[in-house]
Amino acid sequence: MKKKVLYIEDEPFLGKIVHETLEKEGFDTTLVADGAKVMQVFNEFVPDICIIDIMLPNVDGYTLGEMIRKRYPSMPIVFLTAKTETADVIKGFESGGTDYIRKPFSIEELIARIDNQLKLIQPNQSKKPATTAVVHIGQYKYHRHQYELEGPSLEVRLSQREHEVLSILIDNQNKAIERKDILQTIWGDDSYFNSRNLDVYIRKLREHFSNDSSIEIITLKGKGYLFSVK
Repeated sequence: MKKKVLYIEDEPFLGKIVHETLEKEGFDTTLVADGAKVMQVFNEFVPDICIIDIMLPNVDGYTLGEMIRKRYPSMPIVFLTAKTETADVIKGFESGGTDYIRKPFSIEELIARIDNQLKLIQPNQSKKPATTAVVHIGQYKYHRHQYELEGPSLEVRLSQREHEVLSILIDNQNKAIERKDILQTIWGDDSYFNSRNLDVYIRKLREHFSNDSSIEIITLKGKGYLFSVK
């Protein structure tokens, strides 16, 4: 079955070239040029992955990323951006992105990143240990299969990446975890930008657990993290 790509781009020439190439490469691709029309198309098309340009008319890419992430926590989202500042890249990850490509880009790189994102979300049960569906963490309960975290005055659905980071922390509770091991497990490499991405998700998880003082995600300088639950 063809994988479905929702491609959101308002540059007509680039949009046409990329759309046609993805179709030739075997993807079922829908192109949308107006940010305001994306969610309607999204709900009708139900893609496997979204490729989103940041600068769009009416509704920008960051906003769309947040909207999609709230409804579909595990949806891969690759942002396309002409921006070069690190802060813009980090904002993309905070808005729900799982990867990004800077313009101009090669079609070959885009396809490689799409393939990689789709592989990352495919469950490989034969290599994963059995996990408890509901995990109790201090005053919190984490429903692994639904990505839902319940706690004091909190009920939130985690994104795919938040889930992956939290799962590693849970499986290594009260043990030191090397930062590079987390990066290799989730992203496949420990590059600078993936490292900054990890910082974003660690910060979010700390915020989620902030109402329970018995839970800490401690940074071990030069090593990694300790998920401490007293």
